[in-house]
Amino acid sequence: MLYNGDMIPLEACMTTTSQSHPFDQLSQDKIIDWMESLGVDSDYRIYPLNSYENRVYRVGLEDQPPVVLKAYRPGRWNEAQIREELGFTQQLHEAEIPVVPAMEMGGDNLHHRDGFWFACFPMRAGHAFELDNPDQLYRIGQHLGRLHNVGSMGPFAHRNSLSLLAPLEQAQAFFQTSDLIPDDLRSNYLATLKPIYELLRDRFAEPFARAEQLRIHGDFHAGNILTRDDQLLIVDLDDCVTGPVTQDIWKLLSGDKHEQAGQLNELEEGYEQFRPFPRKEMVLLEPLRTVHMVRHTLWIAQRWDDPAFPKAFSWFDSPRFWSDHLLALREQWALLQE
Repeated sequence: MLYNGDMIPLEACMTTTSQSHPFDQLSQDKIIDWMESLGVDSDYRIYPLNSYENRVYRVGLEDQPPVVLKAYRPGRWNEAQIREELGFTQQLHEAEIPVVPAMEMGGDNLHHRDGFWFACFPMRAGHAFELDNPDQLYRIGQHLGRLHNVGSMGPFAHRNSLSLLAPLEQAQAFFQTSDLIPDDLRSNYLATLKPIYELLRDRFAEPFARAEQLRIHGDFHAGNILTRDDQLLIVDLDDCVTGPVTQDIWKLLSGDKHEQAGQLNELEEGYEQFRPFPRKEMVLLEPLRTVHMVRHTLWIAQRWDDPAFPKAFSWFDSPRFWSDHLLALREQWALLQE
């Protein structure tokens, strides 16, 4: 797998407090034992790579190139759901779409040890994709069209389906009592979510339901598209779901309306080389962006017991963050009504 994160010694990332989260159990010795259980000897050089939802490590091997070990967050996906992610990635690879499939080691590409599911991937290096490069946007449109062609070849049986309304319902329920949001802002936040939810339900739920639903990447943004030697590579299908193709498009757009229109045209030209571009479904761009804003905040809050999250998002429970978040949601409310 291809990563551009910094590497630091594993011991430096381990918490020194009593174990309060399953990921606290991970240690260099445990990862070495996992590799040995697959018949592979580590050279003891193990470094964590940037990841929050899961834990990802560069693992050096004796007389072999290093691999990337991905330890899945316990309780998030079951075995069948993870195998569908790995199977979809393998299917994309066999269709010559630039992804990195899991390696078969010890007779399988998914393993279970000490309460964790984990998989290993080839280690590569690369740089972040540049959204302001028209040529690359055209090429990404081509890859995305091909990816969606494969996605339309069969359904997921176990992975989730994307929802337009459920994240707002979950956020309303969660933040009713959460102490992560300042008391004096809670009522404003909940009052802001209510009309957004109603607008999404009344105006956009029907076009969302009409949109073609197929297997998609689910988290298709610049950080998951990496480059090396003028080659593009699509990584991290951990969030692959059944959903509309618009979900794989909106995160590639940035800037004002004029800039986004130009970016969308480049993507469309490339996409049309392999698959009809669903222009009518682009009405879902801003609704999906709005839902993500709520879902992302809920995701951080629900992961707050993971020691990595308070460290990475130390600003999350501050009045400043929630005030800015409220302002952004109100701006989205205005956009949704245009």
